[in-house]
Amino acid sequence: MNKLFPNATAALDGLLKDGMLIASGGFGLCGVPERLLDAIVESGVKDLTFASNNAGIDGEGIGKLLRTRQVKKMMASYVGENKEFERQYLAGELEVEFCPQGTLAERMRAGGAGIPGFYTKTGVGTLVSEGKEVKNFGGQDYILERGIFADLALVKAWKADTTGNVVFRKTARNFNVPAGQCGRVCVVEVEEVVPAGSLDPEAIHLPGVYVQRMIIGSPYDKKIEFRTVRETEAA
Repeated sequence: MNKLFPNATAALDGLLKDGMLIASGGFGLCGVPERLLDAIVESGVKDLTFASNNAGIDGEGIGKLLRTRQVKKMMASYVGENKEFERQYLAGELEVEFCPQGTLAERMRAGGAGIPGFYTKTGVGTLVSEGKEVKNFGGQDYILERGIFADLALVKAWKADTTGNVVFRKTARNFNVPAGQCGRVCVVEVEEVVPAGSLDPEAIHLPGVYVQRMIIGSPYDKKIEFRTVRETEAA
């Protein structure tokens, strides 16, 4: 089975529809599947729900889809550094399901493992627990969180072999692994594709069984959220 497609548009062909739930990797601007997100912008699909750590910044990452008003709901653990996100939320134009970071990662992982829900102490007694089942174990309360089963997973990786085994580079692994696991279809953009069997099996972070389609997205520009430099002192 050939998993490698010529570009992001081709890789997403037949997968996109209005109102779908998309799990997207990335943390800030690190490990963001930007080529795939650009293709979604160009497709024009709307009323999307995104499960992702955050929505990027204005004009980058999922922030591009906020600008084009294609996102109906965000399931996220961090909602700062994006003025358009803030504007839409305060205006009642964007629904937000705020989720603690570890809980969001576990909800994705649980979905990938076929687990519909799990109990956690995180969020007990806070706004996070509102409307959720509470159960007592050993004298302590836990809230029920549901696994995320996404229609589509978007992943950015460093390297993959031709069968779809994926390796991430350092902190760019972040939410990409659980996001990739919880999608009914997973599309990965990578910097390099190598022959099958050339990757160390112990170094594979996302096995090819999770990956249905791939593209080579390189070269990439390194995006920086905030660039702070010290002023040069006069000689």
